[in-house]
Amino acid sequence: MPLNRRTLLGVTLSLALTLTPPITAFAASPAPAKGEHGMVVTEQHLATEVGVDVLKKGGNAVDAAVAVGYALAVVYPEAGNIGGGGFMTIRLKDGRTTFLDFRERAPLAATRTMYLDKDGKPIKGASLDGYLAVGVPGSVAGFEMAREKYGTLSRQDLMAPAIAYAKGGFVLNQGDAASFANSAARLGKDPAAAAIFLKEDRKPYGIGETLVQPDLAASLSAISQKGPDAFYKGAIADAIVKASGVKGGILAKGDFEQYAVRELKPVTCSYRGYEIISSPPPSSGGVIICEILNVLEGYPLSYLGSGSAETVHVMVEAMRHAYVDRNSALGDPDFIDNPVSKLLDKGYAKEIREKIDPFRAGISKELMPKGFGESKETTHYSIIDRDGNAVAVTYTLNGPYGAGVVADGTGILLNNEMDDFTQKPGVPNLYGLVQGEANAIQPKKTPLSSMSPTILTRDGKPFMVIGSPGGSRIITITLEAIVNVIDFGMDIQEAIDAPRIHHQWLPDTVYVEPFGLSPDTEKLLAGMGYHLDLSDETWGRAAGILVGGKSLAEIEKGGGARYNGAMDSRAAAGEALGY
Repeated sequence: MPLNRRTLLGVTLSLALTLTPPITAFAASPAPAKGEHGMVVTEQHLATEVGVDVLKKGGNAVDAAVAVGYALAVVYPEAGNIGGGGFMTIRLKDGRTTFLDFRERAPLAATRTMYLDKDGKPIKGASLDGYLAVGVPGSVAGFEMAREKYGTLSRQDLMAPAIAYAKGGFVLNQGDAASFANSAARLGKDPAAAAIFLKEDRKPYGIGETLVQPDLAASLSAISQKGPDAFYKGAIADAIVKASGVKGGILAKGDFEQYAVRELKPVTCSYRGYEIISSPPPSSGGVIICEILNVLEGYPLSYLGSGSAETVHVMVEAMRHAYVDRNSALGDPDFIDNPVSKLLDKGYAKEIREKIDPFRAGISKELMPKGFGESKETTHYSIIDRDGNAVAVTYTLNGPYGAGVVADGTGILLNNEMDDFTQKPGVPNLYGLVQGEANAIQPKKTPLSSMSPTILTRDGKPFMVIGSPGGSRIITITLEAIVNVIDFGMDIQEAIDAPRIHHQWLPDTVYVEPFGLSPDTEKLLAGMGYHLDLSDETWGRAAGILVGGKSLAEIEKGGGARYNGAMDSRAAAGEALGY
């Protein structure tokens, strides 16, 4: 019987699997940071130093994560926060794993049509700007639960560095100053925000200047002394609710009083002998990373090569199918039944592979489900301690500096996380994500997220800690870092720095970072029917740690540093630091 094209590809791939895979060289990155006792990787060097100091003083990785979270709220205000929320994935030295969901929640007065006009059309900016865009913050509650259940040091000890930087100020470097300059117009629209982040001449603070935040120092001091009640039941909540009421928002004191962190079981899956431990719903991150990896596991990526047309083709098609599931089926587990077991099933991945034409691009409209994103101003940090406790944290204000508003006297920037809900099924959000009914707005509901704090193990031992900001692209950024290490032999810094591709079902476009693909590969993909968006901008700022060596090759040889940290070269102010 003659072979058809699909069968022929299967035979080719089977043969390829028997060959020795070449190691892809990627020599443009600096060497990873090295450490024997601990490693902290964050987007702001002062916060990184805070985390390392906690580890040196005997704190564990969770202690360091809490201290870093509060420090970033001061020294990285575009995304670090106590006015937003996020996720924490924890793997303890004894192998236990857990996941803390301290994501923002919809206010009690929220309605599914709150951002639509009388004709049912989205009101421009309503879910992004000002107090109507604000979800109930969760970071303070999340940090305190993590510290109480899994940390070892006092709240006062862990918050002291953040309070000191808020009260005494910190000197801005190039990355800090660029961030303020880019958002000066937005911050200038709110008098309370402008009073903090702009000088008297309404210009942003520049390189070498010092930013002092006395109101934030007072808020942090109150939380340090009295715990989360100072934020959720005291003067801070009162001030935020008052400002919301005066300026068109719907936040009420009850929203703060009823907020509770959820502790959930992480999503887990296997990929070529490695265990992936990642974020469950209300994050789509872990589920969709695993779904894509399950599809890719059937292809010999290391043989096909990094950046080849064949590799890009199968990665894009896996992304296309997975994002259909993400955007139509997933949501807050307290409100919908997420089909997690189906999406993680290896058999389901096989079904997807059987639908992929080996020679042609898929067509997203043909995958339209019946009945039918999140900003880069998120931040991720990765930490591991001397005992092997590993923590991955991704938290966010959503847009740059969130909703761009600060309640008088608090110093706290508030999120605009409500944009992550489905304003109207079929209408794109800030990140172009077209989502369905599963993520519709409801009171106390958590919007679907792409945040993907992830830990990998091998043979029962920690192997990798990874995550990134990047909105809807968080999933593919984290995924590609994993594949770059496991399949393409890159060291952890190369894996994070490597140019990225992204596809999210709709729009039906393959986004490519600068120098991401060769001209020949671009031509081959165009011939297969792909529409390429060759961006002049980069995206994401991943933070990763590899255990036992800087790369798989070094790990297998032995003799590498115990911990190898990498902060994305796209992050101007970030740092990986070990000791």
